Amino acid sequence: MTEDARFEDGGEAPLNLGALTGEDLQVLSALIQDAVLPVTEMRFMRDERRFAMLLNRFRWEDGARDRHGAERVRSVLVFENVQTVASQGISRADPEMILSTLSLEFIPDEEPPSGQLLITLAGDGAIRLRVEALEAVLKDVTRPYLAPSGKVPDHGA
Repeated sequence: MTEDARFEDGGEAPLNLGALTGEDLQVLSALIQDAVLPVTEMRFMRDERRFAMLLNRFRWEDGARDRHGAERVRSVLVFENVQTVASQGISRADPEMILSTLSLEFIPDEEPPSGQLLITLAGDGAIRLRVEALEAVLKDVTRPYLAPSGKVPDHGA
């Protein structure tokens, strides 16, 4: 085969993608938009310098939505080289709190490769990771399932 793979070719397969640059991270950002997770499904492993989130990710890449309906999939989003974690608008004391992801952004320091990784959440929440270097992985860990709402997330026009 001499032609490049197309985005549609991966629509039915589980994702396993990495990000080492800001451009790479934009792809992961688009894929995790509207993912939801309980506040209890994120963890900073200080000794391993790793921050991880177990997401219920909407399958934006799925081109067969009209055939089987809107789907979500459980995915792990892992950031390596994490030095510190800070948050706003999140209460770890409320284990029932559900977070919804909006975007990922890498803000490099004046002396790359270090910088800050910003995870923006719905409702004015945010998580800021100080990283020595950008290294992220998004991996689907279950089979897709029908989205409980049965609908595609809508942000209005």
